[in-house]
Amino acid sequence: MDVSEPALLDATELLSAYQTRALTPLAALQAVMERIARRNPEINAFSVMNPEALDAARASTARWAQGTPCGPIDGVPVTIKDFLDVKTLPTRRGSKATSAAPAPHDAPVVEFLRAAGAVIIGKTTAPEFGWKIAGDSPLTGVTRNPWDKSRDTGGSSSGAAAAAAAFFGPLHVGTDAYGSIRLPAAWCGVVGVKPSFGLTPQWPLGAFGHVGAAGPIARTVKDAALLLGSLAGYHKADPFSLDLPRRDYTATLEDGVAGLKIGILRTPGFAAPADDEQWQVLDQARQLLEQQGAIISDVTLPLPDVSRLLVTLWGIAQARQLALITPEKHPELDPLFVETARKFQNVSGLDLLDAEARRLRAAHDMAALGHDALLCPAVPHAAPLAQALLEDPPHALVHNWAPWSFLFNLTRQPALTLPVGVNTNNLPLAVQIAAPLYRDDLALKIARAIERALG
Repeated sequence: MDVSEPALLDATELLSAYQTRALTPLAALQAVMERIARRNPEINAFSVMNPEALDAARASTARWAQGTPCGPIDGVPVTIKDFLDVKTLPTRRGSKATSAAPAPHDAPVVEFLRAAGAVIIGKTTAPEFGWKIAGDSPLTGVTRNPWDKSRDTGGSSSGAAAAAAAFFGPLHVGTDAYGSIRLPAAWCGVVGVKPSFGLTPQWPLGAFGHVGAAGPIARTVKDAALLLGSLAGYHKADPFSLDLPRRDYTATLEDGVAGLKIGILRTPGFAAPADDEQWQVLDQARQLLEQQGAIISDVTLPLPDVSRLLVTLWGIAQARQLALITPEKHPELDPLFVETARKFQNVSGLDLLDAEARRLRAAHDMAALGHDALLCPAVPHAAPLAQALLEDPPHALVHNWAPWSFLFNLTRQPALTLPVGVNTNNLPLAVQIAAPLYRDDLALKIARAIERALG
């Protein structure tokens, strides 16, 4: 293994180099930080850097020198989306209306990462409160796609996906409530995993806490699985987090897919758009899995119209977020966010209860399906131009942003997006894999089978 350019190494490669003493965590961090200093000004993936990162890398270097790493990702550089609290750093959520004071405590997943030995290098950018799936905010400006800097990264884990694609460290933590990990991962050509609800603990909760989850973004399936093992677990701050034994999600990655029943989902409860390129790479993934012994068939589900369901839940969340901000700070907000949120201020309690009932019906229908996994498009099209004109956010949500991703937030099951090549404009293309609730291992194993076949 060539360790001459540590910033280009994956997490598993870094750990191997640490073990053989071919590389130290301090040297790896310094290489990553040099790359960030050189390339981030044109990409803008970070909201704030962590001044304590060097000390953490030195401590990890000492542990490896003594042969006593403290956890499975000891010394590996990791970024955190600026929706999650990191002690001593502010949590701004992409908004000028938030406090610049440092957070007094770590979020539960950040606690877990520190215990696993991660070196936190900084916090990554996101659109304001995650209200839209685009890579810009009033606070940090535009985050650009490393594949083509005229293109959008997607959101709301904008900076995390851009950082992964730009080799600003191998491991990145995002959050996903209606596609906010998977969509930017798809547009930036990296792996994005939304875990099962409750697998990774959440606190404080965002506006979409009832369907959201923190999860990994990485360049390879194995790195994503490695990171998921460190993020998952019970934490008393989140009473809905699952009290399960710690699991190594890399252990079954190479088991193959022979005999697995995988359904091709072409209609997720409404006529979801996807261009020809998305269907072509889906067919390619299908062929690769069939060649490895998977049993694949098209499936049709009697789902409710989840597009209306999404708009209702999304709009209520925006209205609630706006209500939490004092009126004198409203001029600091994205005007379109304010306008959109106000349109949903009068949604009734009956409408909300009806939306929740339909969400549960969708989860029931998915649980009864009887397949080991589903394969479907990740996004409706490749990455659009950055700062594209946005006139009708609810329409964009359903037709341009998240038509294929939000179903699996509503049903709370695990789903991931996997890069499968590029189009004629050299922009990444991806597919999405979803598994039954709490079978995150299956989604990762199927993704690894495709990744391995692609070479």
